[in-house]
Amino acid sequence: MTASRPRRDRPAIAVVDYGMGNLASVAKALERAGGNVRLAASSAGLAGAEAVVLPGVGAFRDAASRLEATGLGDVVVERIGAGVPFLGVCLGMQLLFARSAEGGDWRGLGVLPGTVERLTTDLKVPHIGWNALTWEAAGAGMARGLPAAAVYFVHSYACRPTDPALVAATTDYGGPVVAAVARDNVWAVQFHPEKSSTTGLALLANFVAAVRATRDGRRDPSAVPPRGVH
Repeated sequence: MTASRPRRDRPAIAVVDYGMGNLASVAKALERAGGNVRLAASSAGLAGAEAVVLPGVGAFRDAASRLEATGLGDVVVERIGAGVPFLGVCLGMQLLFARSAEGGDWRGLGVLPGTVERLTTDLKVPHIGWNALTWEAAGAGMARGLPAAAVYFVHSYACRPTDPALVAATTDYGGPVVAAVARDNVWAVQFHPEKSSTTGLALLANFVAAVRATRDGRRDPSAVPPRGVH
């Protein structure tokens, strides 16, 4: 398994610690997937990392305010712009977009075009539970080798990219909901891979493999569309 690799072969992954998010479980899952993980609460902590992961739970407003107050938001945007592999998880995916309507009108990091809006569904909100994914072409790297199993969601708001090519996966919750996005070195998921059993761990292992390929100057093997992705 990936986690059995020697420590020196594990890419250095910084998990952004801005006071919001299930940091311990995300870090532990990334370690199991083969990463050499550290929590980063400052720009110095992000410097030199081979990949950046932005987790998050809670209100968009609070998260955006903390990223701005600590300066970590600017560093995350700079690292993404420099081509460093990035993974956003749950609220960490929503923060990538330009604005959110959660509790008002709040500015995000603006890395991806689009907004974050309350779920439009006749079903119960928040959406809590296990749902299957439908993968799109943009999600080939994430989906490579994943079992056809459901993943775990907890959210009341969802991303609405203005560019359909960003959509890597959708789920059905009384209608289509964007479950993952991808562009260049940016991956992000609305669900919680750290809570999604073997499917989530396999996705994180794909991310670690992509980071390792970037570090070694090789073509990312997970970028090849797998058979049977749907």
